[in-house]
Amino acid sequence: MILLDTHVVVWMASDPGRLSRTAGDAIRKASREGGIGISAITLWELAWLMTNGRLDISGTAEAFVEEIAARTAVRLVTPKIAVLATQFPPSYPSDPCDRLIGATALAEGIALVTKDRNIRSSKQLKTIW
Repeated sequence: MILLDTHVVVWMASDPGRLSRTAGDAIRKASREGGIGISAITLWELAWLMTNGRLDISGTAEAFVEEIAARTAVRLVTPKIAVLATQFPPSYPSDPCDRLIGATALAEGIALVTKDRNIRSSKQLKTIW
């Protein structure tokens, strides 16, 4: 299984050409073999982006979020993930969503697909881009 950062989910839905070749290959392979996961916070981020006009996807925010949830393994925010999200070094992004997504990958021992350079530079996470 691999975990997708929110922007990767958005690009898969709206502009797959923005994904790197490596990311696209990893997503296709995970779809066939191990599965694709997202953090539960990603569902909130997607709904927020649609509701606030930052994501132009046809249909309602609820329908889009439900479709993404149906196509991925939604990983819940556990107590362990909540604590891990507070323990990243200062160089890691301070955004709570980025921290929860990274902590989910860390807690589950899975790679995170992200273009975010600050997340990719973290020595704690295995990332794909």
